[in-house]
Amino acid sequence: MESGDLKIAWARQYMPVLASIRKRFVEEKPFTGMIVGMALHVEAKTAVLVETLAAGGAEVHITGCNPLSTQDDVAAALNTREGIHSYARRGADVEEYYAAIDRVLDARPAITIDDGMDLIYRIHTERQDVLDAVIGGCEETTTGIHRLRAMARDGALKFPVIAVNDTPMKHFFDNVHGTGESSLASIMITTNVLIAGKKFVVAGYGYCGRGLAQKARSLGARVIVTEVDPRRALQAHMDGFDVMTMDEAAPSGDIFVTTTGNADIITGRHFPVMKNGAILANAGHFNVEIDVEWLASHADSTLHRDGIETYVLGGKSIHVLAEGRLVNLATPKGMGHPVEVMDLSFAVQALSAEFIAKHGRELAPGVHDVPSAIDEGIARLKLSTLGISIDRLTPEQEKYMGSWTIGT
Repeated sequence: MESGDLKIAWARQYMPVLASIRKRFVEEKPFTGMIVGMALHVEAKTAVLVETLAAGGAEVHITGCNPLSTQDDVAAALNTREGIHSYARRGADVEEYYAAIDRVLDARPAITIDDGMDLIYRIHTERQDVLDAVIGGCEETTTGIHRLRAMARDGALKFPVIAVNDTPMKHFFDNVHGTGESSLASIMITTNVLIAGKKFVVAGYGYCGRGLAQKARSLGARVIVTEVDPRRALQAHMDGFDVMTMDEAAPSGDIFVTTTGNADIITGRHFPVMKNGAILANAGHFNVEIDVEWLASHADSTLHRDGIETYVLGGKSIHVLAEGRLVNLATPKGMGHPVEVMDLSFAVQALSAEFIAKHGRELAPGVHDVPSAIDEGIARLKLSTLGISIDRLTPEQEKYMGSWTIGT
């Protein structure tokens, strides 16, 4: 608990945007009488968000969204805070994981905050008894948004959910800089290998893949991008990266990182042709991008290291980091996104949760965008904390931008 408190205090000092929001929440108490249920990565930055919601009057029940991303000392520290209940444990098996989800839902939350949609999925399948208590929710990550939009298309989503992941503040900073820096940091600290000169294969060129590719190149890697979207593939090519299929990349890559959010990106046909010593990691949400089950069932032997499983195939070693789970959080020393990045992402979460508290009953069931005023307001708060001033449109400029009658 003591080390958890120290971690939270360290994170808090680099999260000025949330500090500003917390100050207002203390005065206004927007969550008075409300229960907030959360399934997020339980680590220090998340704890600052939890404290912020509790300061706004919420009773918070939280568990993990990934069995290997919980920091047990942070979870213990949270349980000492008034109005906060944490059920997360690092290394929980599937049964334990969903038992903790159920404990959060037993509190009958009015607002859900998800990273991967496990809370919402559980509510709509095994725990429909909780549906009548929920006003709405917020979703943090790409994979969760994909699942939610599929639910909405099928008419299965029964309450409104704010797509926190799809807002510019999340894409530009969390996805690009957060995923890029934290994934590389975790790979380097876990393996102690040099990035410079390596052939570094990035699967997917969305915001996460883009950030990872750019930052790997800045460390001297020779970056290869694989894609299924022709527009993103062309963008990667124009950005100066080699673009090819995974079948073409598999024999030449030294380090592979998946960032797609989809299943079966690196599969049984790729492993046998890889170099001896190839390193595989996943920076997408779920452990479905690398077919670890195929490796385990076909390996001649397996060597378990701290955060690394080495599978020997025909005399060649294939190294998989963090069991194919989120490499930036699930390795033993994975710390997740940098603190300043999560200050912005969790500010979006906090204000989106407040929006649900105030307006959720007016929204139709489905996936809703973060209001632009919230996103822009957070950017302005961050600029203010950095001492940066920007220009503002004059009334004449606003008139010009909003007119169709003014031409050449």
